[in-house]
Amino acid sequence: MADYREVFVGIDVAKLKNAVAVAESGREGEVRFWGEVDASDANMRRIIQRIAAKFDHVHFCYEAGPTGYGLHRLIRSLGHECVVVAPSLIPRKPGDRVKTNRRDALALARLLRAGELTEVWVPDEGHEAMRDLVRARAAAVETLRVHRQQISAFMLKHGRIYPRKKAWTMRYLCWLQEQQFDHPAHQIALQEMVEAVRVSKERVGRLETVIEEFVPNWSLAPVIRALQTLRGVDLIVAVTFATEVGDVSRFESPRQLMGYLGLVPGERSTGETVRRGSITKAGNGRVRHMLVESAWTYRHPPKVGARKLYRLQEAPPKVREIAWKAQSRLTARYRMLAGRGKRTTVVCTAIARELAGFMWAVAREAQSIRS
Repeated sequence: MADYREVFVGIDVAKLKNAVAVAESGREGEVRFWGEVDASDANMRRIIQRIAAKFDHVHFCYEAGPTGYGLHRLIRSLGHECVVVAPSLIPRKPGDRVKTNRRDALALARLLRAGELTEVWVPDEGHEAMRDLVRARAAAVETLRVHRQQISAFMLKHGRIYPRKKAWTMRYLCWLQEQQFDHPAHQIALQEMVEAVRVSKERVGRLETVIEEFVPNWSLAPVIRALQTLRGVDLIVAVTFATEVGDVSRFESPRQLMGYLGLVPGERSTGETVRRGSITKAGNGRVRHMLVESAWTYRHPPKVGARKLYRLQEAPPKVREIAWKAQSRLTARYRMLAGRGKRTTVVCTAIARELAGFMWAVAREAQSIRS
């Protein structure tokens, strides 16, 4: 091993033990399994130092997963290179049906040496904390949606139809309280489900209040304020975009960001035949879902409301120019696509794709002003 001065280390991380494999430099370099070690920081620090003592340059990698980025920060603090790999983009042989920790670690080391791995962006600790908070709010919203669906299904099963169109207003909740059932068990079940909705709604409100309190002291606060100048982009949409996408300067063009969000059409072309289908959805689903919801607002004619006027007055001139350009273009495009008879879902997806491009431009402008 003393003949080789560079090595590539693949780590298959797990809850209790990490599998470690090393690939020596060169096409004919040996790929060997180092062993399984305890996943604690002390043991990993010891193993990293043992490997680094034998080589001049060491490269580490492991797959992104539930263990987070603690190992990445540990390796970087020791002065070594480390990449966190996108699991869905790791090349795999179709006929390989055996999966073990040992084989995964060996494959990571071999692919890292070949340069075939796709690196994911690793946030700092403050950014990761904000992202966890935003995702907790998204989980609370999903829980609220499930509890509301349970009540709707329960009422439909018993033939209780709300006489008005808009549900989940105060009038709708009063209507629920007025419902009477012959069996007391049904009454108790309804009351428990209504209480679950109330608790879930309060949880969402608390998390949104905390997000609003933390944003002004965050490093990306100028970006969030600038994004809110766009129509359909409120605080939650802006914070979700900032936490999930991170530094937009890592995207060289808006099209790269659109591809990252899975908003570009899929393609199966061969020779002179070009076939494009629905969007790939091979990206960040949280931001994509938010942008599609925001796209619905562009069905209205371009107009600056009172709330947006306040945001625009605070924004730099360049940001205001981009925001008005986005509103003028996207509202016209919405009318054009709808006039062609396109389905509303298709129209909103197309608008969301272009909205992502304008958000890229606004975020880059806000970052350049901050720097």
